[in-house]
Amino acid sequence: MTGNGKTDKKFHTLQHQISVVFICLLLLSIFTITLINGLFLEKYYVSKKVEVLEEAKEVLSQMNLDDILQYDTDIEEDKKGATDEISDEIERSSSRNNLTWIIVNEENSGYYYWGENNMAKMLRSKLFGYINNLDQDMQHSRVLKKTDTCTMWQVHDRFAGMEYVECWGQFDNGYYFLIRSPLESIKESASISNSFYFIVGIIIIVVSGIVILVMTNRITRPISELTKLSEKMSDLDFDARYQSRAGNEIDVLGDNFNKMSRKLESTISELKSANNKLQKDIEDKIKIDEMRKEFLDNVSHELKTPIALIQGYAEGLNENISDDPESREFYCEVIMDEASKMNKLVKNLLTLNQLESGKDAPVMERFDIVSLIRGVLGSMHIMIEQKEATVIFEETEPVYVWADEFKIEEVVTNYTSNALNHLDGERKVEIKVLQEEDCVKVTVFNTGTPIPEEDIPNLWNKFYKVDKARTREYGGSGIGLSIVKAIIESMNQKYGVCNYDNGVEFWFTLDCRQ
Repeated sequence: MTGNGKTDKKFHTLQHQISVVFICLLLLSIFTITLINGLFLEKYYVSKKVEVLEEAKEVLSQMNLDDILQYDTDIEEDKKGATDEISDEIERSSSRNNLTWIIVNEENSGYYYWGENNMAKMLRSKLFGYINNLDQDMQHSRVLKKTDTCTMWQVHDRFAGMEYVECWGQFDNGYYFLIRSPLESIKESASISNSFYFIVGIIIIVVSGIVILVMTNRITRPISELTKLSEKMSDLDFDARYQSRAGNEIDVLGDNFNKMSRKLESTISELKSANNKLQKDIEDKIKIDEMRKEFLDNVSHELKTPIALIQGYAEGLNENISDDPESREFYCEVIMDEASKMNKLVKNLLTLNQLESGKDAPVMERFDIVSLIRGVLGSMHIMIEQKEATVIFEETEPVYVWADEFKIEEVVTNYTSNALNHLDGERKVEIKVLQEEDCVKVTVFNTGTPIPEEDIPNLWNKFYKVDKARTREYGGSGIGLSIVKAIIESMNQKYGVCNYDNGVEFWFTLDCRQ
């Protein structure tokens, strides 16, 4: 029993099956020939003898028997010459067919004989006995054919101890004739023939068996190769290929196997790719769900403090906790400041959502990045003074780039305000525009404390803050760098951050090809 509960079937190779079939066919052929020899050889042999005797009878009937008969008296010289001439013709025919002839006239006074010299008198007497129905052998004869002029039978000659096929009768001119041919023992001949066939058959079977083994091996080798190939394909091994060449339909089958192997390999590869993509989509969905939850938590956290402050100070104003005008003015400033932060947070979230969803596609145009940076620095002049910062930007010549000018202005603003809010040490901010092969690299460096290496990969995530207390101090929400990431990626450009011993540098690239 096999492991799956099914009974094992006896397995024979195709080469073994073909060899057995061919050898059995050879044995059957030899047996059939032997059987046919034993059953039908004698009958066939006798039928052929009958045909020979009929032909001999026709030859004799067409001869001028008056000129060739031999009488009991001496033969005249002129007749003897004719007799010898005709005898040569009869001799050739009789020798070829192993026949004995005797022709007798109606008076039984003259005859012509061809055969053994001592048999003429016996055959003359036997013919006389047939004519007068006196011969005892007639009782044991088997008639083969009988007509008005002749009788053909198979008879056993008790004097000679042999069987003969004989034809006797009377020609139209009145002469009697007897033609006979010895019928050797067909059973003995069949036995000898069967022995010969058996010996030859054994030799043929041995030689044929060797030839069949060689030929079937050549025929079945490609099939065996296809079998092994199918086993490898069932084990998902598609590197194997059909390589034999049988010169027949097996080659077509092998080529189809190769095509199927390549197709299955391609299909399975596509299925694996699709499975990997599906797995990635599932992971992305899980990640999106987690990000959505995190986003809601972060938004709730960012809005909770300003809402609480606005609510608290508004309740204080409503309950007239302090009648001092300066205190009431302070309350109002706090409410306005927190509302402004909430408004900024909401605007940034809307901007980021439009960028990430692709709804706010960049409008590519050519502009001078140097003029844009100087404009941003001019609009941030008050903030620079409040931070007591030294801003270094030495570019004077125009540098033209391809980008969305409005969005790049927001990127430069975010980078610069981020640098000003994290100033320390020498309190310097340095902006550079560097020309590279096909792009321009804009860098914003500020002196201060380097960013911890473990925080760098998360800088571009929404609401991520390295120093939460300091970020809260200047009103940061952790969305600015996420907006920068979305803008630069929408233009297929690069961005990044580098730590130095005395500070941090943020950078991005823009296309400058003509």
